[in-house]
Amino acid sequence: MCGIVGLFLKKDDLRPKLGDMLTDMLITMTDRGPDSAGIAIYGEGQDGTVKITLQSDSPDEAFDGLADAMAQALGITPSVKVVDTHAVVTLPDTAAADAIAWLEARGLRIMGSGASMEIYKEVGLPKDVAARFGLRDMGGSHGIGHTRMATESAVTTLGAHPFSTADDQCLVHNGSLSNHNQMRRKLARKGVVTRSENDTEVGAAYISSRIAEGATLGEALEGTIKDLDGFFTFVTGTKNGFGVVRDPIACKPAVMAETDDYVAFASEYRAFADLPGIDAARIWEPEPATVYFWER
Repeated sequence: MCGIVGLFLKKDDLRPKLGDMLTDMLITMTDRGPDSAGIAIYGEGQDGTVKITLQSDSPDEAFDGLADAMAQALGITPSVKVVDTHAVVTLPDTAAADAIAWLEARGLRIMGSGASMEIYKEVGLPKDVAARFGLRDMGGSHGIGHTRMATESAVTTLGAHPFSTADDQCLVHNGSLSNHNQMRRKLARKGVVTRSENDTEVGAAYISSRIAEGATLGEALEGTIKDLDGFFTFVTGTKNGFGVVRDPIACKPAVMAETDDYVAFASEYRAFADLPGIDAARIWEPEPATVYFWER
């Protein structure tokens, strides 16, 4: 059992409040997932740059002098923003592949990368994770979050959601995939890299692989219904929006709300309680084996 939240803002005047609204939604889902929590925020980006979110269990040591070391090793001048156990490194997008390889060689964990996406996740109660990273103060156009109750893998940072397997793409998941090992091998033969044993990362990699092959977000989500076995509710984030799909049985709970200002997703309706204008929202339960997505 896990909790999922998502929020897509239609109006720019709400962007400064995105993190605050998502944090309240995330904390409301604590009893569905007290082991760990995470959130992906899609904020502002600069043309020609990429943001790489890193994590370290020893951030004081790992991030000290990181910008200077990268400048010397890679010939670039990145900016480094340290946030608790995470750091967001911004650098020219042409240097992203070399930078990621260099960072991983130093033992740093890559949480995700992209022009606008930042991912923050850690072990602990959602309220504590949110406070550590200052999630309430983060703005943006949309975001997704997850509270985890581990069932099949260890309670670790790498096991927490969201999972990102391509630039500006990430996934949160409630459920369990039964064919994830088989699918992981299929994806590996295509050169798709996964960094954990978590089944959700396989779901993320499957969607990323389909999009890389030319599928739209909607087509990639439709493919999960046919190619992934098990019980799942997926919420995926991209640079331009987010999408939702449930398996054909749809035993995992899900509810959506839409107003003129936003589209919201949650595992339970109570996560919407503090959203502005929720009393006038259109509320519905996503249908089984049906794709929903919103993009700008």
